[in-house]
Amino acid sequence: MADKQRTRIDPDTIIGMLRRILSENGRDYIGTYIFAIACLMAVALSTAFMAWVLGDMVDEAFAKQREEVVWVICGAVLGAFVLRGAAAYGQAVALAKIGNNIVARYQRRLFSHLMELGVGYLGETRSAQLASQIGQNAGGIRDVLNLTITSLAKDLLTLLALVGVMIYRDALLTAVVFLVGPPMVLALRYIAKRLRSVTRESVMVNSRVYGVMQETLQGIAIVKAFTMEDQLRNKVDILVTDAEARSNRIARLSERTGPLTETLAGIAISGVLAYAAFNTIYNDALPGAFISFIGALLLAYDPARRLARLQVNMERAIVNARMIYEILDITPHQPDIPDARDLVVSGAEIHFENLSFSYSETSPVLHNVSLVAEAGKTTALVGPSGAGKTTIVNLLPRFYDADSGRILIDGQDISKVTKQSLRHAIAYVSQHPYLFEGSLRDNIRYGRPGATDAEIEEAAKLAYAHDFILEQPHGYDTLVGEGGSTLSGGQRQRISIARALIRNAPILLLDEATSALDTESEVFVQKALDRAMSGRTVLVIAHRLSTIARADRIIVMMGGRVVEQGDHHHLASLEDGLYARFLKLQALGLESIDDMDIQAVASDLQQGDR
Repeated sequence: MADKQRTRIDPDTIIGMLRRILSENGRDYIGTYIFAIACLMAVALSTAFMAWVLGDMVDEAFAKQREEVVWVICGAVLGAFVLRGAAAYGQAVALAKIGNNIVARYQRRLFSHLMELGVGYLGETRSAQLASQIGQNAGGIRDVLNLTITSLAKDLLTLLALVGVMIYRDALLTAVVFLVGPPMVLALRYIAKRLRSVTRESVMVNSRVYGVMQETLQGIAIVKAFTMEDQLRNKVDILVTDAEARSNRIARLSERTGPLTETLAGIAISGVLAYAAFNTIYNDALPGAFISFIGALLLAYDPARRLARLQVNMERAIVNARMIYEILDITPHQPDIPDARDLVVSGAEIHFENLSFSYSETSPVLHNVSLVAEAGKTTALVGPSGAGKTTIVNLLPRFYDADSGRILIDGQDISKVTKQSLRHAIAYVSQHPYLFEGSLRDNIRYGRPGATDAEIEEAAKLAYAHDFILEQPHGYDTLVGEGGSTLSGGQRQRISIARALIRNAPILLLDEATSALDTESEVFVQKALDRAMSGRTVLVIAHRLSTIARADRIIVMMGGRVVEQGDHHHLASLEDGLYARFLKLQALGLESIDDMDIQAVASDLQQGDR
C-alpha cells in the first residue's frame, strides 16, 4: 500500500518538486538559462515566421507573379533558417552544459550525504543496490529542469506563435482544429496514470540486477569455489527477464501516445487540406492564406506532440528525481550537538559506564556494561561470538550511540564532542582490511592526508610493508586491484597497519588483526602490531591466546555482560571462570575462544549465579 502511495504523482507533487529543484539550482544557472531561453525563443519565432511567410510567397510570387518580392522573401527565409540553426545549437550546448553540471553536482551531494549517514543505515542497505540506484536516478533532476525549460520556452512558445499565424489566416478553421484536443488530453492522462508505478518498479528491479552483478564480481572467488555460477546465472536471468518485461511495458505505455497523436493529427490535417482545396476550387480564393495555415498547422504538430507527452515524460523524470531526494532527505541519526567541542586527548583513558545497547528493540546486545581501558595500556575483549565485543568497539568511534550509559575519554563524554575530532583520535585495524582504488601510497596516506612521502615510507617500514611494496611493479605507486585483490591477506593487513601508524592517533582499535592469516604472514603482522601498540591506549578484540596473554587487562564478556576482568595470571587462577575454562580447552588443541563448548560454560555460570 505504501509503495502504491509513493507512485501517485499529482500536479501538486510535480509543482512542489519543480519548485524545490528550481530553488536549489535556479540561481546558479540563471545566466545560462536566460541565454538558452533566448535561443529557444529565436527558434520558436523563426519557425512561426516561416509559416507566416508561406502565404505571401504563394500569393505574391506564384499567383500575382511579382518578381521583385521573390528575392526579398527568399532572403528572409534563408535568414530565418540560419538564425534557427544557430539558436538551436546555442540552446542545445547551453542546456547540455547545465545538465551535465547538475548530474555532477548531485552525484557529489549524494556521496557527501551518504558519508554523513550512520553505519546503521548503510549496513542495512545493500551497497551495490544503492550505488546502482543512484547511477540510474542521478539524471532525474536534470531531466525535470530541461523538460521545463524546453517545453515552456520552445514548444509552448512555438505552438502559441504558430496558432497565432493560424488564427490570423483563418480563425474559424483554427477553432475546428482544436476540437481534437480534449480527447487527446484525456487519453494521455490515462496513459500517464498507468505509467507511474511501472517506472518506479522498473528502477528498483534494474538496481537489483546491477547490485547482483556487482556483488558477484566482488565475490567471484567464493562463486567459483562453491560452484555458484549456475545458481547466480539463474538468479540474474530471472531478474533480467523481469526488468526486460517492465521496460517493454514502459515502452508500450509511453509509445502508445504515438498512434493516438498521429491519428488525431491526421484527422485535423486531412480535414484542413480538404477544406482549403474545395474553398480554392469553388470560391476562387487565393491559396496563400490556406498554404500559410497548413504550414503553421504542420509545423505546430511536433511541439504539440511534445507538449502532449510532457506529463508522461515529466512524471518519469519526477519519479527518478524523487528517489534521489528520498536519500538526500534521510536525516543523519548522530549529528553533533549544537555546542559540541573538539576532543582534547591527554592520556587517552577510556571509561565505559553502564552501557546498554540494542540494534533493534527485540535484540538487546549490551546490558549495563562498565569497564576501563587504562591510558597507554592494552585492554583485550574476549568472549564467544555474540558476547558484545564488536559492539563495544563500534560504540567508541560513535558508529552507533548507546541506548543508555556513556563513554568518557579523559573525562570527556564522547556524545558531547565533535565526531570528527573523536575519530581523528582513533586508528582502526580490522580483521578484514579494505584497500581503496588508487596506489599503495594513496591507501597509506588515507590515514593522514597531509603526510609526506617520507612519512609514508617510514610508516610502511614500521609495519613491515616497505620491502614487499618495493617488489611491486611500480613500488609505492602500484595500483591495487579492487579491494586490494592483487595483494595477499598479510600484505593487505600490513598496509592497513601502516595506515593506522601514519595516523599517529592516541587510541588504537584492533579487531583481531591476525586471526585470518597464515603463520608466516602472522609473524610479520604481529611484529607490526607490536610497534603500532607501543605507547597507545589499545582496545583489542582477541580470540587467540598469544594476543590475549600480552594484554595489560583482559575483559571477559558473555551475553552482553562483563563476567570477568583482570590480567592473564589473575583470570587463569579462577578455576571455575570462563577464562580458565578457555585455557583448559587450549590444551585440547583449540586455538580460539569461539571454539569452546559455550552451552556448557553458560550452564556452569548460571548455576554459580544461583
